[in-house]
Amino acid sequence: MATPRALILRAPGTNSDEETALAWQLAGADPETLHVGRVLELPSRLDDYQILTIPGGFSYGDDLGAGVVFAARLNQALGDALTRFRDRGGLILGICNGFQVLVRAGLLPGRSGVGNATLTNNDRGRYESRWSRLAPKPGRTPFLADDTPIDLPVAHGEGKFLTDPQTLQTLQEAGQVVLTYVDESGHPTDAFPANPNGSMGGVAGLCDPTGQIFGLMPHPERNIDPLHHPKWTRRGPGTEGDGLRIFRNAVEALKA
Repeated sequence: MATPRALILRAPGTNSDEETALAWQLAGADPETLHVGRVLELPSRLDDYQILTIPGGFSYGDDLGAGVVFAARLNQALGDALTRFRDRGGLILGICNGFQVLVRAGLLPGRSGVGNATLTNNDRGRYESRWSRLAPKPGRTPFLADDTPIDLPVAHGEGKFLTDPQTLQTLQEAGQVVLTYVDESGHPTDAFPANPNGSMGGVAGLCDPTGQIFGLMPHPERNIDPLHHPKWTRRGPGTEGDGLRIFRNAVEALKA
């Protein structure tokens, strides 16, 4: 595959689609942004792409809860099409509100025999916008190719991953917890502010059992240039921001 095509699926209230499209372009993909209504009219449009991204924002105003309406629309009209997309090797990425959509649509964790999992209100009961240190766990998903820590910003009010302890353990043992908030020592943490929302087990990102569906609360598209980082003058020279690696990993996996 020469140049993978990436679809960014926007909806009313989405506000990170342009940044996400630029990230895919810089990573070597051919991005296109479409309103969800255009795809609902003709679900076979998905056949033209190898990557599907649901970007961040406040889809449909989050009036019924973060990502609820968007997820319902996907389930109602695109459930079978999304399954076919995954089964033929397509990659699906959900960022922040997109992660919430994937969880509420049942695409994540996407594992039978586990309890309920959700993303709910931050422990501090307010919107959090701050930078977080994250530890990737490679091996399960093509979006993460190494375990080098990455810094990404978060911006959400409902980012706390919540489930029962047994489900969390099952997901961890299956390798589906692929991104965690870590403290200054590099250890997963539930403590604020390193963990901005109180997610159990420090969960910041999950993949499904195939690894092809990946969702995360932090925003990789907001750190694709070294100058995006607030401490760029202290980090030394660099050619790209940490977040661009996530997009490039996916493109390189599709080209392999």
